[in-house]
Amino acid sequence: MPPRSTHPVDKLDDDNYPAYTTGRAAEMLGTTPAFLRALGEHRLITPLRSEAGHRRYTRHQLRLAARARQLVDTGTPIEAACRIITLENQLQQAQRLNEELHTREATS
Repeated sequence: MPPRSTHPVDKLDDDNYPAYTTGRAAEMLGTTPAFLRALGEHRLITPLRSEAGHRRYTRHQLRLAARARQLVDTGTPIEAACRIITLENQLQQAQRLNEELHTREATS
């Protein structure tokens, strides 16, 4: 297989590339920049900063923000929504690890 191109377009496929400004991210999510900042204050997401110091969000972070918005829209306080999402992510990681361990045991 040929080596992966380092062409800038490859960054479009990178879930962790900080491609979205605060304004654009808020627009995409149908929320406000203040909501995104609040998610940062509650440590759900930590946007990277541009050279000028502006927040930049990744697609992965936008998915987390969208989940937080779902919870908040149903009446969950923002700090509780952030904790729920953190716990959901920890559970998914634990389930993946458990699956890997069971697979290793089965092949040993």
